[in-house]
Amino acid sequence: MPVLYLTNFNIVCSVLGGFITLFGLVSYLCKEKFYLSEALISLVAGVIFSPRVTNFVRPLEYAGGSEQDLEAITLYFSRLVLGVQLVLAGVQLPSRYLLREWRSLSLLLGPGMVGMWLCSSLIVWGMVPDFPFLHSLAVGACVTPTDPILCNSIVKGKFADKNIPKDLQKIIIAESGANDGLGYPFLFIALYLVKYTGEGGLGSPGGAGKAMELWFSETWAYTIFLSVAYGIAVGYAAKELLHWAEQRKFIDRESFLVFAITLALFIIGTCGMIGSDDVLACFVAGNAFTIDDWFRLETLDDSLQPTIDMLLNLSVFMWFGAVCPWNLFADNNVMPIYRLIFLGVLILLFRRLPVIWAMHKHIKEIEGKQQAAFVGFFGPIGVSAIFYLYISLDFLRGIQVDGQERGDAARMGEVMNVVIWFLAICSIVVHGLSIPVGKLGFHLPRTISQALDSSASDELSSPQWPRSRHRSTASLTIRAEQAAGGAVEPPRPVFRIRRTVIPSTNSPAQPPPSGQSPRPRTPVEEDNDERDFPRGVSPLAGHRSISFLNVVEAGPKPREGHESGGGSNAVREADANVISAIV
Repeated sequence: MPVLYLTNFNIVCSVLGGFITLFGLVSYLCKEKFYLSEALISLVAGVIFSPRVTNFVRPLEYAGGSEQDLEAITLYFSRLVLGVQLVLAGVQLPSRYLLREWRSLSLLLGPGMVGMWLCSSLIVWGMVPDFPFLHSLAVGACVTPTDPILCNSIVKGKFADKNIPKDLQKIIIAESGANDGLGYPFLFIALYLVKYTGEGGLGSPGGAGKAMELWFSETWAYTIFLSVAYGIAVGYAAKELLHWAEQRKFIDRESFLVFAITLALFIIGTCGMIGSDDVLACFVAGNAFTIDDWFRLETLDDSLQPTIDMLLNLSVFMWFGAVCPWNLFADNNVMPIYRLIFLGVLILLFRRLPVIWAMHKHIKEIEGKQQAAFVGFFGPIGVSAIFYLYISLDFLRGIQVDGQERGDAARMGEVMNVVIWFLAICSIVVHGLSIPVGKLGFHLPRTISQALDSSASDELSSPQWPRSRHRSTASLTIRAEQAAGGAVEPPRPVFRIRRTVIPSTNSPAQPPPSGQSPRPRTPVEEDNDERDFPRGVSPLAGHRSISFLNVVEAGPKPREGHESGGGSNAVREADANVISAIV
């Protein structure tokens, strides 16, 4: 007897495949017409499929009921997505871009990141009750890097092509790729100081000297410098090997196109083994890999890399919607929900905007205050913040006293979990809706105003045609022809482009067609002409000629075999009189 195998694997494949398939059917409409980011849409889908709503996706069950294992899964998933994204971001940049634009990047990655770190830390310190400034530095370090995945949704697509200059798009991509890996020094200076100076260094002797020693040796030398050197070496070696294989026709097109993605997987794995900064190594390797611009130009029109990129983005934000601790936002021991909301507003407004505004005159890619405001506002918080969050929580669990996590470390981890998740969700929602809301706010008042003006002008300009004896000319003429026994063609209006349908009285009279004599005028026509237009007065006096942009011929065509004689000429003259009366 057939049974349903409702296993987790079957459910996840059904839900993920069904969502991506349905989203693909309206993806162009959502992204290019409504300007909605795929991150926001997949986040909402993750919430719908989460245990709190439909219970289709059960992340804690996949982790065997362990919160730490669930955090490890989220951390590794974030690493995977960031690594692939940053290699592709490095590949997208032109040849030697980091070397040519080092002045602008040094400002954004030096004073820019320091300013964003301090602004974020001060806001968190001021808004979270009973939270030391040193702990706030760790929270600020997690939200300092701009997320490359959310940045791509802003600097790519129809909106970006129309409104964002190419140079500005490139500098945003380069900054978001580089500062993701450079978040380690800002984070670990706070974590080392908390470990070796918090509560008098209980359980971790050594003091501030030990903390600074580890910060320089492990964070800067081993994590940052080693990852940069490793990324350059691997990226350049991969480029040379690919050149060699391509020249000898050893590699097929499919393997050629997927080469950058497999390179990202290799760097993530090897850097993870040695404990270095795999995120920064991936971005540097992507730039070294395309230092001669060969691979970028060869894959410029390829859609495989953007397709893999889209699948990873939809999956990771759908996972975030399912694993996000939504209940902690309203029920926690950190701060009430209204303070969280106010904290989110302050971070989005003052984390990045004042810093970019102060430096924009020295960054040549940012031209004017409008672009400075755009770059300052669109510095989204997303996957990289969650990545650093779980690195921090893993580090804080190692600060122990008698086999238990130290009290200040546990408190710090609780605050970071609530605040960073909330700020990431705020950024995904706000930056995902900023463009459509801005477009709506720009076009809606204009549309309403144009509609009101159009209706008002229609009411004022629409003529109220009075009943006049001039309207009866055509019918009287037709009746007269019918009485004379002539064949009469039904009225057929004729319109011409930029020409009057009424001949001018100054133009010479047109002779009748050969073989026909002029039609005698009826007494009714003579009587009307005498009453309406005295002799010597043109019926066109004071009137404008009729012109149309289109040629429209309405009315029935003459039947087959129907002769066009004097009757039809009378009808045309009557039509001309009617139009002259209306005009």
